[in-house]
Amino acid sequence: MGRYWKVLRLFWATAIAAELEYRVNFFIATLSSLGNLGGSLFGLFLFYRTGYTFTGWSWEAALIVLGIFTLLQGFSASFLAANLNRIVRHVQEGTLDFILLKPIRSQFWLSTYTLSPWGVPDLIFGVMILGYAGKRLGLRLENYLLSLVPLFCGLVILYSLWFMLGATSIWFVKIYNVTEVLRGLVEAGRYPMVAYPATYRFFFTFVVPVAFLTTVPAEVMLGRVQIHWLIGAVFLAAALFWISTKFWRFALRFYTSASS
Repeated sequence: MGRYWKVLRLFWATAIAAELEYRVNFFIATLSSLGNLGGSLFGLFLFYRTGYTFTGWSWEAALIVLGIFTLLQGFSASFLAANLNRIVRHVQEGTLDFILLKPIRSQFWLSTYTLSPWGVPDLIFGVMILGYAGKRLGLRLENYLLSLVPLFCGLVILYSLWFMLGATSIWFVKIYNVTEVLRGLVEAGRYPMVAYPATYRFFFTFVVPVAFLTTVPAEVMLGRVQIHWLIGAVFLAAALFWISTKFWRFALRFYTSASS
């Protein structure tokens, strides 16, 4: 494990040094994050401006969901998009051969090789929204700490789904559109699940588990989640991560190297 931490530090130090050569990109990323956040707040405001509320969700409670969704966007931009979208390119160009030959797990290499700082603005804005809404709701430190478990599970769930989609490039090569579909579905997590009709709630809970990404962590933070939802989030995250590992090993059986 110590060897992996050392490799991770080297990966990220090199990636940050390379990215900081283009500092103006950070300013552009900040403006983009502000625009996206403004659009999300405006969309939520349209629901609440006339006094309407989602059942059981006040304006501040809905902001908790939006804050978690913004954190999720920052995580995706910094880690997932920066690494997992490159799996397709490695397969196309044959550079996956060099990764498989390295004395380190290929899934670890593909998932952590680079780090993009352009997701940091979303992370900062997400924390600010959670802090503001939490203060208005009177949340305490314990509420935030308890929500770390389902929030971490949500990150693992999103990573596992994204990685498995990236792994399918071994068969289909060009799957950029599929990952964009996943990102589009995750957009539904910016609002509480009660905002959607029953059919959509079922889909976003049991088919594409968007509810476990934002709504369940928000309910834990608010102190009103039922324990079976929390257990379900932990089980789902562990199961999907295990499946993603097995699926990657299965996919490699069908990989034809560039040199063969």
